[in-house]
Amino acid sequence: MSRAVKIILFLVFFEAGLFASYTIVTQQPPNPTDLIEMQINGITSLFNLGTPKIATPNNLKILNKNEVVEALKAKTGVDGINLETLTAQTYQNTNDANITVNITAMGYKDDKSGGTTNVSTIVIKSNETYSITATAVAVSKIDGVKIKVGSIVITSTRILYNR
Repeated sequence: MSRAVKIILFLVFFEAGLFASYTIVTQQPPNPTDLIEMQINGITSLFNLGTPKIATPNNLKILNKNEVVEALKAKTGVDGINLETLTAQTYQNTNDANITVNITAMGYKDDKSGGTTNVSTIVIKSNETYSITATAVAVSKIDGVKIKVGSIVITSTRILYNR
């Protein structure tokens, strides 16, 4: 038997088995056009593996970092925010007037010790480290975004290090 005949017989028996199993599972007569369309969609999805289906966030430059840091400190109760870790991302089009952004940063609380009568030095050590996540509304500018500080909402504060 030639290879082409084997392939045709395989497809015929495969389709017959598909229709029979559909009838058994749903207890309804199969709709051939829907079943064939489902198979074609499944096969075409295999060939579209190169295109990403999950949206990737846009990293944005924050133009008013100091105002954002002060707002995050006030809302979370931390003593400081590491500016190098302050980032803003969005899934929206950056050409929109108002953009919803996700803000992440690392914060810390200080541990102060010393200052006794014999020793006049004060030692400040980082005691606790936090991961802060927030959402806010931002206005798109030419070279980045300006975050509306009043719209910042803290979504999570996780302690990463506690001495």
